[in-house]
Formats: sequence, C-alpha cells, structure tokens
Amino acid sequence: MVQAEPPGRPAPGKTPPRPSLPVPDVTEEGEGVTESMGRRSVELAGFYHGKLETVPSVPIRSLADFALWYTPGIAAVSRAIEAAPDRSFDLTGRWNTIAIVTDGSRVLGLGNVGPEASLPVMEGKALLFRYLGGVNAVPIPLRIDSPAELIETVERIAPGFGGINLEDIASPKCFEVLETLQARLPIPVWHDDQLGTAASTVAGLLNGLELTGRTIGQIRTVLLGAGAANLVTARLLVALGHDPHAISLVDQRGILNAERDDMDELMLRNPWKYRLALQTDGGGRSGALADALAGADVLLAASRPDPHAISADAIRSMADAPIVFALANPVPEIWPEVARRAGAAVVATGRSDFPNQVNNSLIFPGVFRGILDARARSINDEIVLAAARELAARAHDRGLTAEHLLPTMEELEVFPHVAAAVATAAVDRGVARVTRSRAEFLAIAKERMARPARLIEAIGRSGLIAPMPPASPGRSLSKP
Repeated sequence: MVQAEPPGRPAPGKTPPRPSLPVPDVTEEGEGVTESMGRRSVELAGFYHGKLETVPSVPIRSLADFALWYTPGIAAVSRAIEAAPDRSFDLTGRWNTIAIVTDGSRVLGLGNVGPEASLPVMEGKALLFRYLGGVNAVPIPLRIDSPAELIETVERIAPGFGGINLEDIASPKCFEVLETLQARLPIPVWHDDQLGTAASTVAGLLNGLELTGRTIGQIRTVLLGAGAANLVTARLLVALGHDPHAISLVDQRGILNAERDDMDELMLRNPWKYRLALQTDGGGRSGALADALAGADVLLAASRPDPHAISADAIRSMADAPIVFALANPVPEIWPEVARRAGAAVVATGRSDFPNQVNNSLIFPGVFRGILDARARSINDEIVLAAARELAARAHDRGLTAEHLLPTMEELEVFPHVAAAVATAAVDRGVARVTRSRAEFLAIAKERMARPARLIEAIGRSGLIAPMPPASPGRSLSKP
C-alpha cells in the first residue's frame, strides 16, 4: 500500500520512532556472518566450477542444420551485415549481448586483486545480468595497466557487443576510460561503480527525503569517500537541484575544498575530483569528517569496508533524524543498528542481508534491458536519472517505509519498469535506434526478463544442474 503522505520532520531535539528491525545488536555477529558466507561461497565455487555455461538458442535437429547455422549458409548473413553493419543487431545475438570488462584493479572491497581473482565477481555479475535483466553478459578480465591500453582493447572488441559494462576499475582511471569510450563508441558504455551505484544512491535518497519531510534543495549532504561512486553521486545531486555549496566531500585527507594544499596535484592527477572541489568548496567547511557531519542532514558513505569508519557520536552530531547510507562492501562503514541507536531515521547499506540495500544490482539489470531494447547509441546522465527516479517510484508499490526504502532484488516486477523508463528516455533524447511507446517497451522487457527464470526452472527440473549441496564444515565439496 502506498503511503498517502510523507511524515513531517520531527520536532527539534527528537528523533522519530523506529520499527524493530532484524539487525544483530552485537556488531561482531555481522562480521561472523560475512566470514561464514565467504566460506560457503568458496565451497560452492569448487562444487559448480563456475556460474556460466554457453547454451545454443537455436534448434539443432541433426548435423545437417549446421549448414544453416554455419557454413555455407552463414556467408549470406555476413554479406548482409557487411552491406549494413547495423543489421548485426538483427541477424546476430549482438542486440542482447554485452561485455563485462575489468582490469581487476578495484574489486568490491578487496582492492587490486588482478584479473584472475576478479573473474568470480565478473561471473557473478554476468549471472545477475542474465537472471534479472535477461541480458547475455560475457566476463572479460584483462591484464592491462594503462588507461590507453584499456580503451584501445575495448574499442577493438566493441563490434561484438550491444553495450559495454566497465567493472571494478580503480579511480581515477575509471573516469578517463568511461568518458573516452562513451565519446568514441556507437554503443552505450556504462561503468557500474560510477553510474549504477550513484543512480541507486540517488533513488534511495529521494525516498529517504520523502520519509523525513525534506527536499533536495534544502538539505546539507556529506559524502564520505571521493571515489568513482560518490563523485558521480555529487554530480547527479547537483543536476537534481542540490545546492553544490551544501555538499561536503570527504576523502582520506579530510574535507575537499578549494583551499586544500593538494589542489595543484589533484588538478593534474584527478581532474574530476579537482573540479568537484572547486564546485562545492567543501560546503563552506574545512577539516575532518566530524567537522563536515556536524548539523548535516544526509551522510552518503562509499568508502572503505570498516564498521568503525563512522562513529555513533558522529551520527549524533548530525541534524535531527538524519539519513545515513553506509554502502561499503562487504562490510559497511557503520553497522546499521549502531547508526539507528545514534538517532538515524533512515539507514541503508550495500548488503542484501540488512534492510534497505542500496546497491547497483537494483539499477543495472533494468538499465541494460532498456538500452538494449532501444538499441541505444549512448547513455547520459538524463537517462541515468530516469532510471533512478523510476526505481524510487516503484518502492511505493509495496509501501515506502523506513524498512522498505527501495525495492529489493526479490521484487522482480520492478526491473521491467526501470527498463521501460530507460528505453523511453533514450528515445526522448534521440539516441535510440528503435522507437516504441513506453507501454510497448514495458511489454517487451517483461517478456525478455521473465525468460531466464523459466529457463532455470526448466533446467532444474531436468536435473542438468545439480541441486545446491548442504554446507560441509571442515572439508571441501566435490561434485558427484
């Protein structure tokens, strides 16, 4: 049920009542759960030997059919595409296939683990793309150091794909790679750590503002962490009407402002961060995180996985009923219950085992379904914001509350609506190769996004995928 009106802001010095949430009181328990899930993931990785398998999408009645699917018949298909390269979207699987490209330089909360160690994460991302978005995704970890080499490699492989998803690439390299590829390629290029995380953060914040009776133009916001996600989040907030001079960005050296002694270095090494420092000028503040948080309405943390990075006292120093997002993975910057006990009215993390997951997994399946269905040539901030607004709006379908800030990944009906909003935005902005109405895009997205679940269910019934084995403490699993 949709909440009729957002609650008003609480009286000064008071915090609104909070529902009882299933969050452990002892923070060590949260750390123990994380370790336990890690051990189980290693067991299952050894049992299944990967999460993906290539399966034909055409009938094969006999070997004679290969004359159609391969030589000699396939030559006519190649000649048709040679004459009109965009027909590759009609005559091959390019229309529904993307590349997940990484150099392994910033994987989850693990850091620079290299291309091989990034592969399990890229496989997992491909699984989410397929199951949630109906998109075929190919993991491509690369052993490449320089941005120029990475850009050149993606340019060379682009003709085989309908879109590119950049993943887990360190900042500030990721900004140069994304901007250059977006300018050069005739297909959409997306960096999920920038755009996906920022869009889901904005969506969650819009609903947090509604719940606490605030508006985007009235708030003062602190962003902890000046990496890929928060730099784009700040940009999107300004596009939505947030006063840039009411934004304080905090990195390891403190509040980012125009007078910091490392500005000349930033201008050369990280111009994206430098420009934001000039634009926001620290929100009129200097000093450390504590100086930024005093009296702030909102804290958006996307920094390091450390549950002690933000103290309870820091939350208490904020404005009444503050909004706190602690989005680091696999461990948030402050445990949710600690933030709530300190007075936070709305709390979110990047984890699915706590209420209010704010994670790019809520955005990218719908975004890629939409841009592929529209056969978009590019994706810009207006399209990203269309996805964020739609995700925020869909939370009302089951009721917007302090425990249900955004839809969860289990609310699969949400993703087609995000896809339709994105596809429609692509049409409106003149970057779509296919023009349809929003209702038509929604119907197409529903069908295409429902197919993977039916396939997995059918394969499961057939016994071709082994059932998930029970946990085996103290020993490794082996496939029967």
